[in-house]
Amino acid sequence: MQVRRLSRGEAEAAFDELARLRIEVFRDFPYLYDGDIDYERRYLATYMSSPGAVVIGALDGTRLAGAATASPLADHFDEFGRPFAERGIAADGIFYFGESVLEKEWRGRGVGVRFFDEREAAARESGFVRCVFSAVLRPDDHALRPAGYRPLDAFWRRRGYERMDGLATTFSWRDIGEERETEKPMEFWAKTLA
Repeated sequence: MQVRRLSRGEAEAAFDELARLRIEVFRDFPYLYDGDIDYERRYLATYMSSPGAVVIGALDGTRLAGAATASPLADHFDEFGRPFAERGIAADGIFYFGESVLEKEWRGRGVGVRFFDEREAAARESGFVRCVFSAVLRPDDHALRPAGYRPLDAFWRRRGYERMDGLATTFSWRDIGEERETEKPMEFWAKTLA
């Protein structure tokens, strides 16, 4: 498995594979995303249009088996930047981590750690001092929560990220079994870069 930053051309060429990975991985709890290519085109266009965006690829030979994205917060959807602006926190020093998606067979082999390392390196290179990401919130008693489910909180804390208490947003997608997109609550996690 090779994990590296993709060039703009490679990222654009891998668009359909990245969309496939997002649809496949986010179908699982806690996202329960019932994805389609039209939604993916709208969502991923934010990365393709941001000059500061990065896509980190996990390549099994030449096949994309995983990917992680990041961009300046100011270039991402308003739903993610607005809570910071409302608190008087300038977006210009914040690098936003989007998805981190990986096929199941490759999980637990250090690829997730590399995704964080590569995005943080990209943030530093571009002069950002803070990295943030968001995660969906689902109730503990959610009907589709699998037995034995463990959230990724401990993994994120080992990477140096902390929950931003009181800072939240919503973002819309269609859940499994829904006929239309609905807003989902999202929390933020952050790390100040050394």
